[in-house]
Amino acid sequence: MKQPNLYNTLTKSIEPLNTKEPGKVGIYVCGVTVYNLCHIGHARAYVAFDVLVRALRTLGYSVKYVRNFTDVDDKIINAANAEGIAPLDLANRYIATFHEDLQALGCVDADVEPRVSTHMSEIIEMVEQLIGRGHAYEVQGDVYFAVRSFPDYGTLSRRDLDDLRAGARVAPGEQKRDPLDFALWKAKKPGEPAWESPWGEGRPGWHIECSAMSTKHLGCNIDIHGGGSDLIFPHHENEIAQSECATGECFVRHWMHNGFVNIDNEKMSKSLGNFFTIREVMERFSGEAIRYFLLTTHYRAPINFSDVPLMEAADRIVYLYETLARADEAIEQGNTERDPLEIASSLTIADRLTSALCEDLNTPKVLALLSDTLRAINGLVENPPETKAERKRVAATLKAIRDDLNPVLAVVGLGEDDPQAWLTRRRDRLAHERGLDIAWVQAQIELRQTAKNERNFAKADSQRDALSNQGIELLDKRMGTVWRLSNS
Repeated sequence: MKQPNLYNTLTKSIEPLNTKEPGKVGIYVCGVTVYNLCHIGHARAYVAFDVLVRALRTLGYSVKYVRNFTDVDDKIINAANAEGIAPLDLANRYIATFHEDLQALGCVDADVEPRVSTHMSEIIEMVEQLIGRGHAYEVQGDVYFAVRSFPDYGTLSRRDLDDLRAGARVAPGEQKRDPLDFALWKAKKPGEPAWESPWGEGRPGWHIECSAMSTKHLGCNIDIHGGGSDLIFPHHENEIAQSECATGECFVRHWMHNGFVNIDNEKMSKSLGNFFTIREVMERFSGEAIRYFLLTTHYRAPINFSDVPLMEAADRIVYLYETLARADEAIEQGNTERDPLEIASSLTIADRLTSALCEDLNTPKVLALLSDTLRAINGLVENPPETKAERKRVAATLKAIRDDLNPVLAVVGLGEDDPQAWLTRRRDRLAHERGLDIAWVQAQIELRQTAKNERNFAKADSQRDALSNQGIELLDKRMGTVWRLSNS
């Protein structure tokens, strides 16, 4: 089993992945607060960790992927009140849209998707542990974590407690002992959902939720914990403090964080008006094109979101499927089984691509190597040999390459559809947009074939010209005539 090297935010270094159980990986990724549609920043995070999960499974690891939903929160309550519906009803709506969006982006399902609303007992139990160990205190139904009770606070984010305290403020109504302390449990307010607890009715604070849910499903010591860079402080810093104080064990072995999404070189923000939901972007680009675009930049680096690289990504997806279709056709025409001699020559492709993924998920390098491979495929296909023996050898080479390429495509989540079926759907969609009647096109092709069968080549050429005038190109293949749109 190949061991990947991954960047650890805690140590600020790339290091081998060492799990608590050999061959097994537990991953917890912070999910969304479900009060609205997901935006392109969410897409960045979940595509990155989707590649991680896929890569680890391909390397032979047994992966348990946990990704939560925060369905109890101020934002959910406010949005629900504005619509006049129950907060959990609003949350369920946006959980459904979240699943739809991630499916469109080609993301695999998480193995477990815990919700805050169904984990109150675990949350309350952890708060009780923290109080019992002297790390938390109750004030009139509110419970706060005592930050200074944890000497290592600030290690993940590289922040100094005294500097943090200088900028900290106590909000009206709060009765903290220290401005740095944060809420573990909030006393009930009028009109809010609430749950029974030893401190009266209320609901949990944000940070304790992930600590309790991750411990419930992955134990006290998690192999990998991930999320966006914006979660490093305070969310993940607070998770470390409360989890380690509650259990007495190291909370996470390996921290991973993806970079920000910038819009035209400015950080995406609702306040700046440069905020795009995934669905808004998918009105113009496919989920697979968005995924390709996100993979062109290393997951830890900021990515600049704009139309130009997205259009380039869309073109690359077309090129990918066209190339794979050409390869599959050449393999079929060669009518050959994989030649053992060709296996060795193709292994370098799989090895290089896998090695790039093991280099801290270096997807830009993977895409560059993929581009080289596609170029090599096209070189073999576009210059077909004349002899049957050579065609069979080319087909064997292509099959070897294709066989080794498929698992890598599966890891990055690209090119997984049947190439010809994908191209046909795209062609029909473009034809519809141009106002072309697909049934008419097919009828003209059949008339041309009838004319050819009757050796009326002048009529056959006339049918081809009629289609060409409509921007339709005919390709005569062994399985029959297929058509495509010119300049598409």
